Amino acid sequence: MNRDAFFLVLLAPAVIVCGMSCSDSGSSPGSDAGVDGGGGSDGSVAPSACNGSSRFCDRRFDEVSYPMAHNAMSNAENGWMVPNQNFNITRQLDDGIRAMELDTYNENGELLLCHALCGLGSQPLVEGLSEIRTFLESNPSEVVSIIFESYIENAETASAIEDSGLLSFTYPHVVGEPWPTLGEMIDADTRLVVFQEKPGDAEYPWLMYIWDHAWETHFSWEAPEDFNCDPNRGNPDNPLFLLNHFLTNIFGAPELAEMVNYNPLFIDRAKQCEEEGNALPNFVKVDFYDIGDLFDVVESLNTP
Repeated sequence: MNRDAFFLVLLAPAVIVCGMSCSDSGSSPGSDAGVDGGGGSDGSVAPSACNGSSRFCDRRFDEVSYPMAHNAMSNAENGWMVPNQNFNITRQLDDGIRAMELDTYNENGELLLCHALCGLGSQPLVEGLSEIRTFLESNPSEVVSIIFESYIENAETASAIEDSGLLSFTYPHVVGEPWPTLGEMIDADTRLVVFQEKPGDAEYPWLMYIWDHAWETHFSWEAPEDFNCDPNRGNPDNPLFLLNHFLTNIFGAPELAEMVNYNPLFIDRAKQCEEEGNALPNFVKVDFYDIGDLFDVVESLNTP
């Protein structure tokens, strides 16, 4: 059995479940998100605010916790099969998501956002990145991060960033140097932090190898009782901490998010990992961010 056929056999039950539940699995956080969300695209955020709050302006980038969408491109709104999110990239940003994992592929010469099999759903890479550019242009006091799971060449990623109009927003960070404050990044208009899960290239200093800067917990958990805070990739001495908080049974599903995205389980685990790792969870990564208490958890982590 070839790879595509194998995955389609595995997918059949999940497709049925998603067809019944993905689009009705919860409401958007919107303005009641429990984090000082993006302020929306109507320009309502005060000039002195940084990511929605003046209290973040003097905090370094690594001193803030950010709500993160796992496989952000894979969403029900755009018709993806077995998605990890309900809403598209634009809606995620409008709702308060400030970090996104994006998987990139070259399919027959076309650069796409996909998840494993592009036949299950895809979006042109430049188109998806352009949604982020539009948000940054409309929200000049917001800092956003991308973490690419990249299966394309670094030059192809760089080309897509440039073609989407994002290059001028990128921030190149030097390993070992202190991170700037959000206020400094906003003043310099370098409000896009771009990481990827493979080594970068000196030609593109803004395209950073994440495990030079961050560490993470394990992922691919199948049940809540499997969760722990043990380090996976990256050195725990790195300044950024990525908390993987989602369940998977080959693919994500709303009913799995229902099991782990709510307090007290969610906040208890986040606080436990903060204590065990002696590190603030900077990127709190979930499936179906609109289900449960992600924004409340991030707000709690950001409140001394």
